[in-house]
Amino acid sequence: MAIRTILHYPDPRLRVKAEPVKTVTPEIARLLDDMAETMYAAPGVGLAATQIGENVRVFIVDIASEDEPSNLLEFINPEIAKRDGEQMWSEGCLSFPNVHEDIKRAAKVTVRAQKRDGSTFELEAEGLLAVAIQHELDHLDGVLMIDHVGMLKKRIINRKMQKQRGASA
Repeated sequence: MAIRTILHYPDPRLRVKAEPVKTVTPEIARLLDDMAETMYAAPGVGLAATQIGENVRVFIVDIASEDEPSNLLEFINPEIAKRDGEQMWSEGCLSFPNVHEDIKRAAKVTVRAQKRDGSTFELEAEGLLAVAIQHELDHLDGVLMIDHVGMLKKRIINRKMQKQRGASA
């Protein structure tokens, strides 16, 4: 396992739409392991393969709090089968360090995906898990958190990210 570099906005690779995984190979399993190590080190609650420059439809989520045991969920070729309701959630993103914005999402989702062994599963999610799934699935489609806010908020986020880049250069 290895900790990978997380791409930060406005890296153009974050806008690339991920390709479906044709076969779950040992390389995909290794990618999932690397993603988990990277996400936990960051720390975060979700990570899409595109955020580390891998152009495949894979993401992971673990919404367990620090005092709870890990509950890592892996999603290969995920798709949302159903959306219900609406909720606002203050979201953060590992590709937008130190940025949090209120984003409107579905309150409840049903997602279908494959597991590491290639089998298919379906999961109903609500609350933070539903938000995390929608957020990470957006990444696989090249859609970012900044795309869900108005023009003024976009300008503020852009300035904040430019300052952060300048400070780390």
